[in-house]
Amino acid sequence: MSPIDSKGPLDGVKVVQIASLAPGPFAACLLADMGADVVRVDRLGPASKLTADLLGRGQRSLCVDLKHSDGPPTVLKLIEGADLLIEGFRPGVMERLGLGPDLCLDRNPALVYGRMTGYGQDGPLSQAAGHDINYISLSGTLSMVGRAGQPPTPPLNLVGDFGGGGMFLAFGLVCALFEARRSGRGQVVDASMVEGSAMLMLPFFGGPRRSEPHPRGTNLLDSGAPFYDAYETADGQWVSVGAIEPQFYDELVTKMGLDRETLPVQMDPSTWPALKEHFARVFRTRTRDEWCQIFEGSDACFAPVLNLVEAAGHPHNTARRAFIQVEGVDQPAPAPRFSVTPGGVHRAPPKPGQHTDEILAEWGGFSDGEISALRRLGAVG
Repeated sequence: MSPIDSKGPLDGVKVVQIASLAPGPFAACLLADMGADVVRVDRLGPASKLTADLLGRGQRSLCVDLKHSDGPPTVLKLIEGADLLIEGFRPGVMERLGLGPDLCLDRNPALVYGRMTGYGQDGPLSQAAGHDINYISLSGTLSMVGRAGQPPTPPLNLVGDFGGGGMFLAFGLVCALFEARRSGRGQVVDASMVEGSAMLMLPFFGGPRRSEPHPRGTNLLDSGAPFYDAYETADGQWVSVGAIEPQFYDELVTKMGLDRETLPVQMDPSTWPALKEHFARVFRTRTRDEWCQIFEGSDACFAPVLNLVEAAGHPHNTARRAFIQVEGVDQPAPAPRFSVTPGGVHRAPPKPGQHTDEILAEWGGFSDGEISALRRLGAVG
């Protein structure tokens, strides 16, 4: 099917994002990549610089002082014509600013009001400060990440902020938007990073790992198995292997120059530590590029461990156009792909307040005189 003239599957959807950190902006970025018109409400002053990164791509920005008496009413005018709203404050902050869901839904009954927090809108910890590492600790996720005999290892802030946070918020927003388009009824989406990261662990709650029969780092998928790990090469680089299935394992050890008949039974965990040391010695005999030549195109479940610059230039990623360049900056292309309404990045991340006047005029219907008055009063900038 041929693409049509569209910015993406969410073309025409209008989103107000109240600027915050990490998960909220990531959700907004995902929506913008898919064609939504996202307006980011930045704070006046130095704090707004925190949002000037790739998570703002494809969006426009205006600066509003939400503590100024004219600030929240200005944002409410924008919300009246929006489909979605994203906010990432602690529970109660938006209410105190005069931008809580009851007031916004009264102005716009079809609005989907997305709330992004660590612990959720209620419960004993709802007002506690925290970050990704705390949220994935409470969901049980962090307990299972790390090597044997070592402390739990935070997997960057991918699982709480982005996977369990922003991505689940974006999913919830689109689900609620579907309902709003069908019924005309908006609602609040309460996205919690604890609950999102717990949902990512769903398969493990149903398996034997729930009762922790084996310590962290000694199991099939957590670096315990020699055939599912990363190994250093002769040049100090790294390669990864993930040959779980017997036929893939056969190909792995064959291309490593090993005879499977002389090796222990693949799925006998008692042999894994010694076999892992053997694998490590073998992989240190060649450089990463030499191993790539040996394994390229095979079913050994092998890949070089690339840094971000190398990933953007890898031939497979280049052929798939998995990375793009926007104003000289390499970055991941929008995902997933759509055959008829493909997404895209239509503008670089905005500077805070870059589009204040045009947004107020276009979305809020403010006249030039009203915008000048708001600037003179210090409500916008």
